[in-house]
Amino acid sequence: MATRVWDYRLEYDAERDDILDAVETVFRSGQLIMGQSVTGFEREFAGYHGVPHAVSCDNGTNALVLALRALGVGPGDEVVTVSNTAAPTVVAIDQLGAVPVFVDVDRATYLMDVARVGEAVTERTRCLLPVHLYGQCVDMRPLLDLAARHGLAVLEDCAQAHGARHHGRVAGSMGDAAGFSFYPTKVLGAYGDGGAVLTADDGVAAHLRRSRYYGMEDRYYVVSTPGHNCRLDEVQAEILRRKLRRLDRYIAARRAVAHRYAEALAGTGLVLPETAAGNEHVYYLYVVRHPARDEILAQLRDHAIELNVSYRWPVHSMSAFAARTPPAALPVTDELADQVFSLPMYPSLPRDVQDATIEALLKVLDTL
Repeated sequence: MATRVWDYRLEYDAERDDILDAVETVFRSGQLIMGQSVTGFEREFAGYHGVPHAVSCDNGTNALVLALRALGVGPGDEVVTVSNTAAPTVVAIDQLGAVPVFVDVDRATYLMDVARVGEAVTERTRCLLPVHLYGQCVDMRPLLDLAARHGLAVLEDCAQAHGARHHGRVAGSMGDAAGFSFYPTKVLGAYGDGGAVLTADDGVAAHLRRSRYYGMEDRYYVVSTPGHNCRLDEVQAEILRRKLRRLDRYIAARRAVAHRYAEALAGTGLVLPETAAGNEHVYYLYVVRHPARDEILAQLRDHAIELNVSYRWPVHSMSAFAARTPPAALPVTDELADQVFSLPMYPSLPRDVQDATIEALLKVLDTL
C-alpha cells in the first residue's frame, strides 16, 4: 500500500465513538440548521483565540469572501497578498471583482516578504492579506503598522495555521479579521467542508452574520445588500466542537513528527523547514526543498511513497489569472515552485510510516 501525505482513518478509529456521538447529538437535537452546535462551536472557537466573534460558514474560500466584503473590499480595489498559496486565497479576491497584487516571499520561511509590501501599496489598495503558510505566521507587526499608516484593512488567511502563535498571539487574533478553513486535512479539520471568520469588530461580525444568511437579520427579511447561503452544517459544527478540545494535542503530535524528520534528515542536502523568530510552528505541512525535487519524487514512487507539492503552480502562473492580475516579478516564489515538496504529516501518522519515509528518502538522496 502506498504511503500518503495525509490519512484520517487511524484518527477516526481512535475517535470514532466521539465522532458518532456528535452526529447522534445533532440528529436528536430537533434542529439541523443553525442550531446549538453552530452557536456553541462559534463561541468556543472565538474563546480559544481570545476574540469576541467567530462567524462560521460553509468553507474556507467563502470565509475569505465574506470577510473581504465585510471589510469593505469591492470591485477594482487592490488586495496585496502572495502567489505562493493555495488558489482559494486569490479566488476569493477575484469573486469580489477586486485585484490581487502579489509580493514575493521570504526564501527561508516561504512566507510573505513583509519588507516588499510597502512597495505594492497604491491609492487603490484596500486590504493586506497575509497567508500564514504551512503552519506558521507571517511577521504581523510591520504589516499592522503599514496598514495603520495607510488606513488599510488586514485580513489573515489562517487556513493552514490553526493554533500557530506569533510572539504569543494566536493566528487569527491580530488583524481586522481572519479566515479559517476546516477542510479535512487542516490542523483542525471537519469530516467535510467548513469555514469561519474571526473578528473583534462588532460591525464586521454583524455584516458577516447577515452575509452568510442571504443578507437577513430577521427571518425572511433581507436588510440591505443581499448575501449568500453559506452556513456551516450543524453536524460539522458539532464534530468541530469535539475536535477543538483536542487541537493542542493534535499540534503536539505534529511537532513530534516534525522533530523526528528534522533529526533524521539533517545534513542530507534537503532544505528543512525554518521557524521564523517569535513563531510557534504547528506543521500543517512539513515542506522541504531540493533542486532535484522531481527526480526525488519519481524515485520515491518506486518505493510506493506518493508525496505532494505545495505549490507546483503559483497562482500568478495559472492561466485563469494571467489576464486578471498585474504582472509581478516573483523570483523566490518561482524558485520554490520548482523545488518544494511535502513529507507525510498528520497527528496519527504511524511511526513505521515515518521510518519508511525517512529510510526511502535517505536512499534516494544518496543516489543524487
